[in-house]
Amino acid sequence: MTAPVSLQKALWRGFTMKCPNCGQGRLFGAFLKVADNCEVCGEDYTPQRADDLPAYLVIAIVGHLVVSGLLAVEMTYSPPAWLQLLIWLPVTGLSALFLLQPVKGTIVGLQWQTGMHGFEAARSRRVNQDRVAATPVPNLISKELVP
Repeated sequence: MTAPVSLQKALWRGFTMKCPNCGQGRLFGAFLKVADNCEVCGEDYTPQRADDLPAYLVIAIVGHLVVSGLLAVEMTYSPPAWLQLLIWLPVTGLSALFLLQPVKGTIVGLQWQTGMHGFEAARSRRVNQDRVAATPVPNLISKELVP
C-alpha cells in the first residue's frame, strides 16, 4: 500500500514531468501530448483537460519576469532598442518554450490530485484505499485493536 500523495507532491511530480501517482513514469509521450497512462503504475491520464491554462500561465510568468528584467536593464544601462530586442526576444521565446511542458504537467498533477474532470474515479479509489489501510485490525491474541 502506498502513502497518499499530497497536493504539493503531486504538483512537484507534474512539474518534473513524472507520474503524479508514483513519481516514476513519464507524464508526456511527446512534447505537449500527455501519455494515455503511466508505464510504471498504470495510472490513467486520459481524463486530463489542461487545455489552454498552461499557455496562459506561461505567458503571465514569462511576461512578468521579462518585463521586470527589461525595465531593470533599461533603467540601469539604457541600451539601444536593437540590443534590447536582441537580448529579450530570445529570452522570452526560450523561457516560454522551456516552461510550457512543466507547467502543463503541474496542471495535470493538480487535476489528478484534486479529482477534477474525469479523475474523480481515481481519487475516490485512492481515498477508499487509504480508508481501508487506516482501518484498525483486531488483535485476536490480546483482544485489542491494532492500527
